[in-house]
Amino acid sequence: MIDLKDAYFFVQIVERKGFSAASDFLGVHKSTLSLRMKELESSLGVRLLNRTSRQFMLTDVGTDFYHQAKVLLADAQRIEDAIRARASRPSGTVKLSSTVEVSQYLLQKLLPDFMSRYPEVTIQEYATDKLVDLIADGFDLTIRGHSEPLQDSGLVQRPLAKAPWYLFAAPQLLQHGPALSAPALLSHHPVVGLSGHGVDEWLLTNEHGDTVRVPVHCRYQGNNLVSAKSAACAGLGVAALPVYMCREELQTGALQQVLHGWTSHDAKLTALMPSRTGNMPAVKALLEFLVASFPKLTALD
Repeated sequence: MIDLKDAYFFVQIVERKGFSAASDFLGVHKSTLSLRMKELESSLGVRLLNRTSRQFMLTDVGTDFYHQAKVLLADAQRIEDAIRARASRPSGTVKLSSTVEVSQYLLQKLLPDFMSRYPEVTIQEYATDKLVDLIADGFDLTIRGHSEPLQDSGLVQRPLAKAPWYLFAAPQLLQHGPALSAPALLSHHPVVGLSGHGVDEWLLTNEHGDTVRVPVHCRYQGNNLVSAKSAACAGLGVAALPVYMCREELQTGALQQVLHGWTSHDAKLTALMPSRTGNMPAVKALLEFLVASFPKLTALD
């Protein structure tokens, strides 16, 4: 594989009709140019120039190489210009992964605004509750919800927002049993649970950091938050949910917050990236947009 710089040197020598003029133009010592041309000819196995102390002439194959080198350098310049243009403004494709709930209740509300701001950016979103391998699967960014600190995987972590799970219930459920004025009274109402998570008791935490374990009767179990919310809206039990999933139901009155000041999960949303450096402007712009936008949708008003 020839060195692109040698091709560039060769073209300058030809167009400036000699090593001296090319040396002055390039700011490269004449002896260095001479050595590079000898190495270029050696690597190609042909003579490109016939030169004496007074003049030089292109060989037949040298003339052909000159024209091919011009095309090569023009292509290289176009490639460099295209990459520098992408590196100077948000453009191109961002491959993004998130959970189904984050996609449905957060990203789908935010991405249209982002893409309106940056019309040259294309988003490829992949919603899944399975953990993706950012590097192996080629993702630029993934969003994960978690209660415990994420393990140190070598990926770059950027906090997006706090997303604690509050307690919600349908008005018709609250008409039966004692008013939920304290966590202990939760045992008098059915709850909606997630399979494998708190179907026998709930650990609740208040704003002061106090915790209490409450035995619960789980009338409905689902394996995802969407079905848990639907069951809560149907009056099947009290549900612990992130507030960003319940804004519409809170506005319409389909759900009400109960046990104000208590949460069941101190959840957070975090963005992960393969590297801190070398990210394209489109990835950086999307990340900063999410950092600014997520807290507005995850906070309890």
